[in-house]
Amino acid sequence: MAVPKGRVSKSKRDKRKAQSWKIATPNLVKCSKCGELMASHQVCKACGAYNKKTIIKVD
Repeated sequence: MAVPKGRVSKSKRDKRKAQSWKIATPNLVKCSKCGELMASHQVCKACGAYNKKTIIKVD
């Protein structure tokens, strides 16, 4: 069986494990109707449009 050569401290272990849990920034695209930045495949929060069609009414 594999045996570790030396004990790994808690801080070393946690620093290594922290690298895999980074949150990626969302990809933002311009709204095709108003030009505001928005998340792709979502209704625009500024104008309420999706795919150049008004889906929700925004005041």
